[in-house]
Amino acid sequence: MGEPIRVVVVEDQVRILEPLLQLLGAAPALRIVGSARSGEEALELLESTPCDVILCDLGLPGISGIEVIEASKRRWPATEVLVFTVFEEEEQVVGAIRAGASGYLLKGAPADKIVEAIAEVRAGGTVIQPSLARKLLDHFRAPAPAALDEGGRSLSPRESEILQLIAKGLTNPEVADVLSLSRSTIRTHLEHIYEKLDVTNRVEAVTEGLRKGIISA
Repeated sequence: MGEPIRVVVVEDQVRILEPLLQLLGAAPALRIVGSARSGEEALELLESTPCDVILCDLGLPGISGIEVIEASKRRWPATEVLVFTVFEEEEQVVGAIRAGASGYLLKGAPADKIVEAIAEVRAGGTVIQPSLARKLLDHFRAPAPAALDEGGRSLSPRESEILQLIAKGLTNPEVADVLSLSRSTIRTHLEHIYEKLDVTNRVEAVTEGLRKGIISA
């Protein structure tokens, strides 16, 4: 199975945090290495506690969840962030994705789904929950979708193919296997996709691809 995924949980509400820590702590695939109840506490913890995935609430006192995401991705870019949110915070989810989060889950999701989501983002995938996906797509949707960006550059057939596979939830290694390409080649294609679509991460790329009609849901 390999080493357990090191997880830090950031949640200010004790009634949510304590059961969550208990549930996730029972998962063999995970190792809870710390928890925090504020943004300041989270960033202080991360300075001394390396982790693979941060499960982060958005509605934190003091430093916001989005600020935690921005700071953590700037200082520890290899650490993935999974947003743990409520439905009413969909506008904040957009900001979280722009800040570098790799996906989001609604609070109340079953423990096994949370564990799966953590493993997915750790493996380089994205987690887009259907109940919030439309809200995210609506935010980026323009009146007249186009397959070209403002500079007139379109995705190549290979880039479109890779983006479609990512939209289906495949990780970078899985995409490489499906297309019989190296992982470094997939990373290079992704860099080109990000540049052409003017985005910074996989979730934004998928959303923009859907908005422009380059890929299908």
